Amino acid sequence: MVQRTGDGAGMAVEDWSDGVMEQDKAKTSPPEPSRRSFLKKVWMVLGFVALAEFIGLVVAFLKPRKPRIKEGDFGGIITAGAVDDFAPNSVTAFRQGKFYLSRLEDGGFLALSRKCTHLGCTVTWDSEKKRFECPCHASAFDNKGNVINPPAPRALDLYAVSIENGIVKVDTGRKAQRKS
Repeated sequence: MVQRTGDGAGMAVEDWSDGVMEQDKAKTSPPEPSRRSFLKKVWMVLGFVALAEFIGLVVAFLKPRKPRIKEGDFGGIITAGAVDDFAPNSVTAFRQGKFYLSRLEDGGFLALSRKCTHLGCTVTWDSEKKRFECPCHASAFDNKGNVINPPAPRALDLYAVSIENGIVKVDTGRKAQRKS
């Protein structure tokens, strides 16, 4: 039902369907969002996302990392083999571990670095001469890693060796630098 009120020139039309006027509906309905309020909400959401990312970065930075070194890789513990596998006064190369395992005459073991202490070249074991030789500048080392021919300034570096249940293990993560 539609009622007309007014004097004719400025007539207002009111809808009384369901007992509520159209003007009252307009007053109670939420206003349309403006561009400013939309952008304000977008910036708030982006701010919360940036805050969450920042908190995640701080937590990741402060959380200790797990070691990525697997057993048997350089930087970890390498199982060389049984004690009986190495003859006295012998040298065995371990390419994966980047070291030589020297079995001494008295039965002891030394794990020697393959890097020359002069310029870091890889030394090789000459089994005929019974010594390590550096191909870069002719430095030479005995089977204990001591310098027998300079220009190397000091003996070869050592790695920690342990024997557990008759098995020789070398910790390549713990290098000992020897004095000259």
